[in-house]
Amino acid sequence: MSNPPEQDRIQASPPECYRHPGRPTYVSCVRCGRPACPDCLRPAAVGHQCVDCIRGGNRTARRPSGRFGGAIPSGARVTQALIGLNIVLYLILLAHPSLAVDWGMLSRATVNGQPAGVAAGQWYRLLTSAFLPPTGGLGLLDIAFNLWALLIVGPPMERQLGSVRYLSVYLASALGGSVCFYYLAPQNELALGASGAIFGLFGAWLVIARRLKVDARGVILIIVLNLALDFGARHYIAWQAHVGGLVTGAVLTAAYVYVPRRSRGASQLAATLAVLAILALGVIIRDHQLVGTVLG
Repeated sequence: MSNPPEQDRIQASPPECYRHPGRPTYVSCVRCGRPACPDCLRPAAVGHQCVDCIRGGNRTARRPSGRFGGAIPSGARVTQALIGLNIVLYLILLAHPSLAVDWGMLSRATVNGQPAGVAAGQWYRLLTSAFLPPTGGLGLLDIAFNLWALLIVGPPMERQLGSVRYLSVYLASALGGSVCFYYLAPQNELALGASGAIFGLFGAWLVIARRLKVDARGVILIIVLNLALDFGARHYIAWQAHVGGLVTGAVLTAAYVYVPRRSRGASQLAATLAVLAILALGVIIRDHQLVGTVLG
């Protein structure tokens, strides 16, 4: 019994691409078995896989983690964002100089007849001051040094710690520098700049170098020279923020890199919260000291 001619043609027609109906193909995905055209296939270890199988496999594959936890970043995106943010805010500050008084680090003072500063409830100054580079005096040198340090130190620290931990060290160091300035600087002195956070990265660099047992003399030399410059030009540089940022960055990074591997994630989170809690407690205590002085 013979088949009709129409049925012969149907049986002989090639399968069509599942993503492009009407496009014939004789090749199938080795993973799902669906026919696919060359535009929808990618070379695999054996045969070819369709783009949907490759996309699904990438979603379920675990990204390699760094030595101290966290996924290894493909680039230095956080560092690049911080550099860009510093440049943009520097330009904004040039156009609106009053922003320095409104957002700069200030313990307690009277501005336009109104109480201002962290002791007046403006806690945001502890962090906003670290993103506003100074514009006068040594301001241009300050932002140039900070951007250079971020460009040199930032990418390797971001790769070692991972983006989230790296950003946590940066922000905590900025806060630590502001808190130290809050305690040690004159109450009516205004401070701006990311140097506290930068010194926190120096502290992180030193800790990681010691943890990995690599030569740390270069890091120590940079820290010593900068601290010497701070105290030599203490009337122009907020050395208090540098010291506070250095200590905070070193302490938090030490907590990140020395915790046991099996409880690393939880321990690192606990260490971050503990450092932030200590800084917040320090601010509250200093607030009461300054408010008590005013009342007295």
